[in-house]
Amino acid sequence: MEKVKGKIFDTKLFGKLLAFVKPYNITFFGVMLSAIIISLLSTLTPYLLKVVVDDYLLTKNYEGMLVIILIMIVVLFSEVVFMYIFTYNANWLGQKVIKDLRVNVFQKIIKFKMSFFDKNAVGRLVTRTVNDIETIASIFSQGLFTIIADFLKMATVITVMTIISVELTIVVISIFPLLIYATRVFQKSMKTAFEKVRIEVANLNSFVQERISGVKIVQIFNREKIEKDNFNEINLKHRDAWLRTVWINSIFFPIAEISTSICIGLLVWYGGFKNISGETISLGTLFLFISMSGLLFRPLRQIADRFNTLQMGMVSTERIFKILEDNLEINDKGKIEQNSFSGQIEFKNVNFSYIKNQKVLENISFKINPSETFAIVGPTGSGKTTITNLITKFYELDSGNILLDGNDIDSYNLENIRNKIGIILQDVFLFADTIFNNITLFNEKISIQDVEKAAKELEIHDFITSLPNGYNFNVSERGTTLSSGQKQLIAFLRVLVNNPDILILDEATSSIDSYSEDLIKKASNKITKGKTSIIIAHRLSTVESADKIIYMENGKILEYGNHKELLNINDGKFKKLYEEQSLENQLAQPIN
Repeated sequence: MEKVKGKIFDTKLFGKLLAFVKPYNITFFGVMLSAIIISLLSTLTPYLLKVVVDDYLLTKNYEGMLVIILIMIVVLFSEVVFMYIFTYNANWLGQKVIKDLRVNVFQKIIKFKMSFFDKNAVGRLVTRTVNDIETIASIFSQGLFTIIADFLKMATVITVMTIISVELTIVVISIFPLLIYATRVFQKSMKTAFEKVRIEVANLNSFVQERISGVKIVQIFNREKIEKDNFNEINLKHRDAWLRTVWINSIFFPIAEISTSICIGLLVWYGGFKNISGETISLGTLFLFISMSGLLFRPLRQIADRFNTLQMGMVSTERIFKILEDNLEINDKGKIEQNSFSGQIEFKNVNFSYIKNQKVLENISFKINPSETFAIVGPTGSGKTTITNLITKFYELDSGNILLDGNDIDSYNLENIRNKIGIILQDVFLFADTIFNNITLFNEKISIQDVEKAAKELEIHDFITSLPNGYNFNVSERGTTLSSGQKQLIAFLRVLVNNPDILILDEATSSIDSYSEDLIKKASNKITKGKTSIIIAHRLSTVESADKIIYMENGKILEYGNHKELLNINDGKFKKLYEEQSLENQLAQPIN
């Protein structure tokens, strides 16, 4: 995602960006018209000054001069008005475009496959969605429109100067080769420098996001100083990247200023030389060319700076459109929609790998009948959770088929499937919001009465109402104000109010206190009743009543049957694990 094409201005890429401008075409063309008017008005002022000097001051015609001065005041005032219109609307347009872009990018990202998030740091994605898109606004506010306005101004200035005096115009533009060469070198250097800045900003954001999210690990292992040193190193790289841009600027702009001074000196020298030679160049003409050389060189200096802004914006635009155009969404071409599912699930020769050629599931086949409780057990890394990730279409198969109610899972509308599947994970994620909003997830069809009724069924209504503000209690980021068991209970409630047809419990009773475990077991029995349920468990005692159990290792199903059948397998893997856990439980019992 970091690699960019390196073009100063990619017209094809800009064409894609202009698609987001179309809803605001009136403002776009208004800004362009303002740029044209500003270029004409800015040139008119020095010409009127020439008229004042040659036709009125030198001839001492002070009465007629008043009219010209009034015209100059009107021109200056008009220039201020159109500059306001230009600046305000260019910035307005930029903000409108990035608002629409940001919504599109966010909407795209949250629909990506889980494999995308496996490979991309959250901090880097935050940089794309916030920093990069903000940079794109500068294309409109400080880049493209300003460059166009400056070019128009320069073209108008050169045209007027040429009409008045070709010789003096040649004197002025004789400095151009030096300035244009310096500008070109400046642009290339700044392009490279700004790409480095964007990379370091992404690295900085990614590092900070990860360390703040994992602050408990940082503190418990006394890594504060180490992480501070690591951050300092990354921050130094970020600083050095920015200082590189400062260094380039500090070289270019003095060269540009010296070029302007040389140009003024040449004009004065050439005008004096011509007057000595007997050819008269009026004082007003010299004033005009000195003023217009400033109008000419100032935009040229600024254009270099504007190109830097434009380059930063184009680098960011390329990254953004890479996200918008990447085909990373889960396959959602299915047309079938069902109001409810019986819950029959069948895997047929399913193969899957997170990383190419590294199989996580190998030739997996099994069938779950409607309303059955199906348990998956096995050591860590055996592929248990991967099976549920495929049922919910977080990932796509390498080969094989998954059937839901007899139809291939890809033939269903994705939203339809996920509406009918409820998942309770070991690590419950809660947003920094109220308990009510974390349960309903802003589903307007679920009322507070529905939530309270479900909470009473799960026997957790009293626990919730005991909290400050009850259902409006803010759980803070990731639910840090609640215990693991309390978060699990909220997760059960979240699933119950949505009333899914298929239920997945992934290690839902691990790492919690005994009181919460009793409540969760009761909650499990209530919400799984009459539903197809898939239970992933480490504690085999929790799956004794399951209709079917599969034991997995290294992505393969080694044993299949109910609890009793698996215990009757001589030297069976399930039997051995069950006996080990039973012994551990006996040893853990207090001695009377």
